[in-house]
Amino acid sequence: MTPTDFLPLLLVSGLFALLWDSRRDHQQVRAVVALVPALLVLPYLAWRVTDTLVVPDAQGTLAQVWVWLVAGVELLAFVEMGTFLLIMSRINQRSAQVDALGSSNAMGTPHVDVFIPTYNEPLEVLEKTILGASAIDYPAKTVWVLDDGRRDWLRTYCAQKGVRYLTRPDNRHAKAGNLNHALGHASGAFVCVFDADFVPSRAFIRRTLGLFTDPTVGIVQTPQHFYNKDPIQTNLGLMQEYPDEQRLFFDQMAASRDAWDASFCCGSCSIMRREAIDAAGGIPTESITEDLLTTLVMLRKGYRTVYLNERLSMGLAAESIEGFFVQRERWCRGAIQSLFLPWGPLGPGLTPMQRILFFPTSWLTQYFVRLFLLLIPLAYLLLGLMPLQFTHTSDLVFYQLPLMLGLFLSTRWLVGSHHAPLVSVPASVFASFRLAPTVLASLIKPFGKPFRVTPKGSLSVQGRKVDLVTLSVILLTLVLTLLGLIINVIPELAVVPFNEFFPIAVFWSGLNVFVLALAALLCIEGRRLRSEERFVLNEPAVLKLAGQTHGCVLVDASVDGFHLHLTSPLPTALSAGDVVSLQVQDVGEVALHIVRSAGQRLSGRFVLEPEQRDDLIRKLFSGDYSNQVMQVQTLPMLLRRLWTTAMH
Repeated sequence: MTPTDFLPLLLVSGLFALLWDSRRDHQQVRAVVALVPALLVLPYLAWRVTDTLVVPDAQGTLAQVWVWLVAGVELLAFVEMGTFLLIMSRINQRSAQVDALGSSNAMGTPHVDVFIPTYNEPLEVLEKTILGASAIDYPAKTVWVLDDGRRDWLRTYCAQKGVRYLTRPDNRHAKAGNLNHALGHASGAFVCVFDADFVPSRAFIRRTLGLFTDPTVGIVQTPQHFYNKDPIQTNLGLMQEYPDEQRLFFDQMAASRDAWDASFCCGSCSIMRREAIDAAGGIPTESITEDLLTTLVMLRKGYRTVYLNERLSMGLAAESIEGFFVQRERWCRGAIQSLFLPWGPLGPGLTPMQRILFFPTSWLTQYFVRLFLLLIPLAYLLLGLMPLQFTHTSDLVFYQLPLMLGLFLSTRWLVGSHHAPLVSVPASVFASFRLAPTVLASLIKPFGKPFRVTPKGSLSVQGRKVDLVTLSVILLTLVLTLLGLIINVIPELAVVPFNEFFPIAVFWSGLNVFVLALAALLCIEGRRLRSEERFVLNEPAVLKLAGQTHGCVLVDASVDGFHLHLTSPLPTALSAGDVVSLQVQDVGEVALHIVRSAGQRLSGRFVLEPEQRDDLIRKLFSGDYSNQVMQVQTLPMLLRRLWTTAMH
């Protein structure tokens, strides 16, 4: 190799060094960052086509077919990555627009119906959503609980809380049918939809309604934030070190899609113009993802979906491996179903850019690409099949490494601290083993599989479980990769010669072993220590004991438990089992059952009256508090936590 072989690497590194501290909402800089990999891929593809796709006749037909197959999968990966970079090359934030509109004042106070569709969620989940919806700070609203479970206890609960209860004789068309049935009874000018496990903030309607001053807006979608940890965080032990798996989409990609006028309804945490729903003929029932299809139908009727990137609700992320895949399989199948419907991205009435951005490219490609990246070094080490007609290491340095570096740095810059390959790649591999068959099944038979509700609350996690099927396939792939490495370091057993490509294959295999090991961890349910999620409060409170008051700080709290810190020692130390009272902001005086006392720190359980429990739920879940991890911690911290999880 010569120094000039490293010139593209140095140029890419230098360019990103200059741009790295630029503002991420600067549209021109975003376009340049997204364009860099597109420019680098051109010489790379020229080199691949001219120098690496034809193998010598002596290697046989299988070797030639394999090289072409690898090239085809590589092309799919570039299509997926290109679509992602195209989306991310712009971004749109609407908070300033909402501020300028004066929120709902621009619309007056039209009547708003708040729909809470439910099927089998337990009260511990539903009560938070119902109480939160009732607490929305907007006078002209009606809260409807749409019960497809036809439960008498829920009817009674709704009557007690002063909200409307509605059911129907059958569950035809699942959630879409439930919403359509409710539309026949409601008459508001706007309709909010919250899944049974999503709690709206008090400001939800006032922050979203002003955007409807634009008569072309049919839906305002807001991000989905979560107050619990998802299976990726829990199973890898990264509850405080890594954001939930959906933060990349809702915090970054959805805002970027909005800049392309390609936002779509995500079902929950949205508000719709009733006029637009009626123009669409109601909520579409042809797909199990009625939300995406609603956006596509409304687009043909002249109504857009826009995205307001503000935390205006909190909900439950999938709490188990089973729930995670029930949810993802439904999204995947629904996106693919849209290809077979006249209202989908291939049907008439969309612009070329809308077709590109609504086409389910990622669902169709990502899982097969991830699995193929595991297969390539295996095919080389065990069968001697080269992924390309290898020329020289200097060509990889000149053509491939700059492209890989450009893709990594551009992605890292565009998504900021919401993503780390150390976690996202194993998570993607873990999902690929389960979702790749779903993609194939959906392409072969897109319709006919019934709608499945994501299990939540007490219906979700019953102890620590293991996804044995996925774990078995991952471990088999891991063992085969290790076997390929071991065989080829023993001269008498080696399948491939020790040439320039061998160290690359060893490095690639080593990465795959690491990724597969983490993917295996994801198959084992992590421990969930509390039945209710804690929120950090750090607000002043007053402890009452024996007729005297004592200042303290309520450090954190859940619906049933607390942790507080006394500002000074008590005259008489408390012990486990003691009952005292605490004055809590927005709740009042509540009884405390002490479970643990250590110096000036007290922990225990709330002893609440029903009205106090309702007030505490409204306080914790109506928008003022959050326990989310908003950015990725440092690489050493992630590695330490992953090592600790693996060893336990």
